Amino acid sequence: MTIDPATALRLDGKVALVTGATRGIGRAIAEAFAAAGAAVCLNARKADDLAEAESAIAATDAAVTTFQGTMGDASVATGAVEHTIATLGRCDIVVNNAATNPQFGPLIEADMATVAKVWDVNIAGPLRLCQAAWSAWQREHGGAVLNVVSVGGMRVGPMIGAYNVSKAALIHLTRQLAMELAPGVRVNAVAPALVKTDMARALWEPNEEAAAKMHALGRLGVPDDIAAAALFLCSDAASWMTGEVIVIDGGGAVATRG
Repeated sequence: MTIDPATALRLDGKVALVTGATRGIGRAIAEAFAAAGAAVCLNARKADDLAEAESAIAATDAAVTTFQGTMGDASVATGAVEHTIATLGRCDIVVNNAATNPQFGPLIEADMATVAKVWDVNIAGPLRLCQAAWSAWQREHGGAVLNVVSVGGMRVGPMIGAYNVSKAALIHLTRQLAMELAPGVRVNAVAPALVKTDMARALWEPNEEAAAKMHALGRLGVPDDIAAAALFLCSDAASWMTGEVIVIDGGGAVATRG
């Protein structure tokens, strides 16, 4: 395959389904894909948030539609894919960004119903969506899958064990599906460190300056940092990559700042 540098990061003619797409990382990914020429289907739980995001992206002249529901509901995965294809004509790219994190505290003491909810949304949800997209479009036409994981899935840490375990499983699911769906469908992941989103607000807002010093680049991530890598992995620029996890941590792993 010959890659044209002038168009390698374009998504013209492609259709992307993005979960958790109304705020934070998911919103930034949806906007980046639309700016690169893709039509996008936005999925999230809240109708008002979907309407606002749809209006904002439509204002850029991008083709956009929405599908409401939680990825903890098996019918939503199938419905979102069917709606994407019926409305936008295809489903080339799936971005599994939606996640939940209601468990806080030692995992050994966690309520198992809460743990089950985290794992269902964060692990089973992406698998269900991949199954639906594969059956309805990607098996015949090919495509790309992007999973939004976390550096928390690569190391242990206190208080959010259920979330971190779910991301570790999603990393392995990325590699498993990369093997199973090749060569027609590429499956990759991005693993952010601490990014300034509403979901992570409790982790960075109390002392952002101290948190920033834990990263070699001296700042926390923002959603656009992750969206740029997502665009790369879902574009032809990454056409010879599958089963990979790109860590985006601002140099957190090599930080020596005091």
